[in-house]
Amino acid sequence: MSDVPIYRSHPPSLWSLYGKAVLPKGKTTTGDLTIPGLSAGLVGVSTANNNLKRYQKVCGFSQQTHAPITWPHILAFPLHLKLLTEKAFPLPLLGLVHLRNTITQHRPIGIGETLDIDVRLDGQTQGTKGLEFDLVTEARSAGKLVWEEVSTNLFRQPQQGDKGKPGKPPELERYPNTLSINAPESIGRQYAKVSGDRNPIHLHALTAKAFGFPRAIAHGMWSKAQVLALLEQQAGWKNESVSVSCQFKKPLFLPGTAQLNWRAGEGDWDYQLLNAKGDAPHLTGNITWG
Repeated sequence: MSDVPIYRSHPPSLWSLYGKAVLPKGKTTTGDLTIPGLSAGLVGVSTANNNLKRYQKVCGFSQQTHAPITWPHILAFPLHLKLLTEKAFPLPLLGLVHLRNTITQHRPIGIGETLDIDVRLDGQTQGTKGLEFDLVTEARSAGKLVWEEVSTNLFRQPQQGDKGKPGKPPELERYPNTLSINAPESIGRQYAKVSGDRNPIHLHALTAKAFGFPRAIAHGMWSKAQVLALLEQQAGWKNESVSVSCQFKKPLFLPGTAQLNWRAGEGDWDYQLLNAKGDAPHLTGNITWG
């Protein structure tokens, strides 16, 4: 689009966007939907705002001179919501499924550093379960790309002729290192306050039940942040150029416990967040340096 909204220092108001998020969309069950090339920008935003320390606490990050690797995602979230609530965007926001997320940090980002953030919709594909599309985010400092993210989302659509049962999942591989993670009942509300992501499925059992869940579920990006907060405290972690991929699997119901399970190689680490029994993944991913 030629008319790209640009915000200076401060993102659009989340409260006005929440109201748009619950508005109904037109009929969206056909397979010929087109995701428009919407984009938006935020110029001159500081990485140090009033929410940073609270975010670090909620996600378990230690106090350091650089921002958490997932922090630019939070700074960009109002722009994400802006695009997903535009009239031209054809899908209902509530009900979209976050499938995958990959963050590449080209160097550590200092606390108090000023960033320019651009977001856009891209990468439309027709998957086996429905329409997939990407939210692409790029953060620049003094004109140089320092951080980027691709979040892949799914809009479920009925698939004609697909009545077979799903195949048996591959056998779960266990890694040598394990830590326990506790997710209290209130973590969805705590994370919503610092991230702006107030999807009802994360806030309370009553609101989650309205969307078919027996209890509230943890935000996927809280789970990823919690995993990274623990992994960066382990021997061998390097504060340099790094790419972190993540595939979201089964929901983590609140309250709940999970197992962070990982193995550390020379140039990359594999990790997975497993259920309390250790026999099913909430998420899986890989960390690559260089």
